Amino acid sequence: MHSSSPALSLSVLVPVFNEKHLVAASLRRLRVLDASPHLAAIEVIVIDDGSSDGTPSALDEFRREQVLRDAEGCEAKMSWKFLRHQNNAGKGKAIETALTEATGTITIVHDADLEYLPKDILHIVEIFASEEADAVFGSRFAGAAVRRALMFRHQLGNKLITFLCNLVSNVNLTDVETCYKAIRTDLLKSIPLECNDFRIEIELSIKLAKRGARIFEVPISYRGRTYGEGKKINWRDGLRAIIAIFGFGLSDNIYLIDEYGSQILARLSKAPRYNGWIADVIRPYCGQKVLEIGSGVGNLTRELVPRQRYVASDINPLYLDSLRILRENHPYLDVSYCDVTELKSFPDVEQGFDTVICLNVVEHVDDDRAALLNIKSALKPGGRAIVLVPNGPELFGTLDEVLSHKRRYTEASLTELGRDCGLDIFKVIQFNHSGSLAWWLNGKLLKRRHFGRFQVLMLNWLTPLFRRIENLLPLPPLSLIALMDRPTAGESASAGDGPIAGTATVQRSSLPAS
Repeated sequence: MHSSSPALSLSVLVPVFNEKHLVAASLRRLRVLDASPHLAAIEVIVIDDGSSDGTPSALDEFRREQVLRDAEGCEAKMSWKFLRHQNNAGKGKAIETALTEATGTITIVHDADLEYLPKDILHIVEIFASEEADAVFGSRFAGAAVRRALMFRHQLGNKLITFLCNLVSNVNLTDVETCYKAIRTDLLKSIPLECNDFRIEIELSIKLAKRGARIFEVPISYRGRTYGEGKKINWRDGLRAIIAIFGFGLSDNIYLIDEYGSQILARLSKAPRYNGWIADVIRPYCGQKVLEIGSGVGNLTRELVPRQRYVASDINPLYLDSLRILRENHPYLDVSYCDVTELKSFPDVEQGFDTVICLNVVEHVDDDRAALLNIKSALKPGGRAIVLVPNGPELFGTLDEVLSHKRRYTEASLTELGRDCGLDIFKVIQFNHSGSLAWWLNGKLLKRRHFGRFQVLMLNWLTPLFRRIENLLPLPPLSLIALMDRPTAGESASAGDGPIAGTATVQRSSLPAS
């Protein structure tokens, strides 16, 4: 997002627990945000997490004060909302409750004490306005203008936690435990939050890293409290944080369950060697003007670029956000929404694409013939479609149901489909013979409805072996890759013409192992 973009809006989530003496002063400090030139609107969502010390009365008094200020028009861009938990559920749960009410483009958490200065949020917002940031962390240890000298041993613990978190996530943060984590609201709402306490700081940092989010840091001021002044976090929270680091390091629960199957596909994407195998098979058949349909988070895209022109597309808005991150260092790369069932959604390129890549897509749609006709329309005459589909109707089982497969194909049915759409079938490649046994075992015999993380890791580890023995196994392929060409001017093939001249060549994938 650049400075010429429309003004942003901000949701400030304020979890409060037993802060009757400080909460009003902390909330008043947020009024400085109204002066931000980058913010069109600010909503403050205060959530009292079952306080028992008079905090509810303090919040009621502040709310009455704010009503009067609103009537006088003191903060033109700010709005306030107050929520309450009947019982204390923890900081993480309070944030989760407040997040359901957030409508801003950016969300940040502000603690109800006086350790953080809201004026620093103004600098954080500037990064969203000038960079394509997904998240901006305010770091207390990155050269802040003001930092209270206090609690050295506590800081050592913080640095240890940050080091371990960076080791697991491979992101070089300086302050994992900072409260000021500003995150795009749609991204934050798509992350399943599991922690109800201070471990949410670890959870967010690691899950954002695993989602490939563009995280920036800016220095912020910090005026920490002693335990005598009311500081709540202690060594037990530090121990829990260290345990959480390794737990979230092993977890791949980084997407909420949604209509796109993001959570399942995210797990399957953790097999880069397998993705590299597919890329090696299709790379020799790709041209220089490429449209990839169903790019996901760009695993295959990274393998096939650079090209003269490459358009990565998907229908999942979360994946499109991930793909846009790739554009900064790939000037030839475009990102576009594209629904294979809607021709009007296809991106345009002068004279058409010479290659359309469509892997594991057409088996999901009701009308695969219409999808293939749309792909043909996007190709220039003589252009090539590379279509990967699951093989073997006899393998259809519970895993297909989980992935919303409508069908599995045979070489004959796939060839017939292509010819019916007026495409020349140049070649059909049998791919991944070793995978068919595992698919039958899990989807037909054991009737599993999920892909185990260990299974995906094993797939990644064993891919080099599978590549070497691919041509030796007397098993049906798990997938078929059809290379279909759009006829050039003067050739007779067209949808509805029936079989065309020429015969498809069927072969097994036989590229050398990497």
